[in-house]
Amino acid sequence: MPVSLADVRAAAARIHGRVLRTPSIQSPAVDSACGASVFLKLDNLQAVGAFKERGAANRLALLTERERIAGVIAMSAGNHAQAVARHSTLLGIASTIVMPKFTPATKIMRTEGFGAHVVLDGETLAEAAAHAHQLARERGLTFIHPYDDAAVIAGQGTMALEMLEDAPELDAMILPVGGGGMVAGCAVVAAALRPEVKVFGVEVEGYQAMRQRLAGQPVSVGGPTIAEGIAVRDVGERPVEILQRHGIEVLTVTERAVEQGIALLAEGAKTVAEGAGAAGVAAILSYPELFAGRRIATPVCGGNIDPRILSNVLLRNLLRDGRLLRLHLDIPDRPGVLADIATRVAAAGGNVIEVSHQRLFAAPSVQTAELELMIEVRDRAQADAIVAELEAGEYVVRRG
Repeated sequence: MPVSLADVRAAAARIHGRVLRTPSIQSPAVDSACGASVFLKLDNLQAVGAFKERGAANRLALLTERERIAGVIAMSAGNHAQAVARHSTLLGIASTIVMPKFTPATKIMRTEGFGAHVVLDGETLAEAAAHAHQLARERGLTFIHPYDDAAVIAGQGTMALEMLEDAPELDAMILPVGGGGMVAGCAVVAAALRPEVKVFGVEVEGYQAMRQRLAGQPVSVGGPTIAEGIAVRDVGERPVEILQRHGIEVLTVTERAVEQGIALLAEGAKTVAEGAGAAGVAAILSYPELFAGRRIATPVCGGNIDPRILSNVLLRNLLRDGRLLRLHLDIPDRPGVLADIATRVAAAGGNVIEVSHQRLFAAPSVQTAELELMIEVRDRAQADAIVAELEAGEYVVRRG
């Protein structure tokens, strides 16, 4: 096998004090929503906001003196970039990170802030990786692969050691799968220490590269996803070998399920997760027949989500849950109408949080106006009561 339990234990000793030993917590709200006892491994609390520090720290600690002097290079548009940059700087090693040209400025600035020299090249991750390998050959740099490296896999596996310490009576682990390094490392640990614990991988529906590889199918992935941290086309060969050997099943979840996971973690567990970091919770919500009533560990493996995206996810979830009510009304254009509508909404207990009043363009008649309301409500029953109250005032109401 590419990685053994001894490798993972050695990695744990090697990165001790360099990587945070994160807690595993339970949230009553998450347990209730999932119908299971869920232990959340909070690796979003790492300095770079993600589990990637584990593998990067272990791999860099194994460099020879010559490799340290020459420096390292990596390709990443996200968490691996920051992890390599941070731990290289801590060790006094020069690091170069190649990022695709489309990488958001905030990620570039964070990576540079950890001490790396950032090179922007390529329109895709694959093109950026090709350029990184070219620079490694030209400059004699050591390439630090994000997942297809035995030392990186062993480092990521330290997460499973900690989860089993925190929750020794587990029934299952659910690990998000991008290139496969984390699930591979954790599968090695579980198989050696607790073979009765069932290990599952989870991918988002548009990027099922690992599931396809394990099934012997051609890889076909693509499209926008909120789980960009696991949106991978080329999975690691070492992880594929480990997952095949241990018979790991990879589940898939929808974009909507990932959004539900993010919202549940924010509201229920009071913790911020990026899309990939919420994939495990999304799987528990999506497969109740597998996980109901069981004791499950899953990592919140990253918390680097754009605040605007987080805000949109939370609002979309409120709309789906019926806690935000969007109404359209065609109203007479005369004094007192707005006041009457506001009074009726208030009488039914609603809280108007946004108003759009359009006279010139959207209204069907010069004598009318179009009103759009966003109203905060407790639940669907209260929403129905507000609509009924408005209709009692002879307003024509359309839900948006």
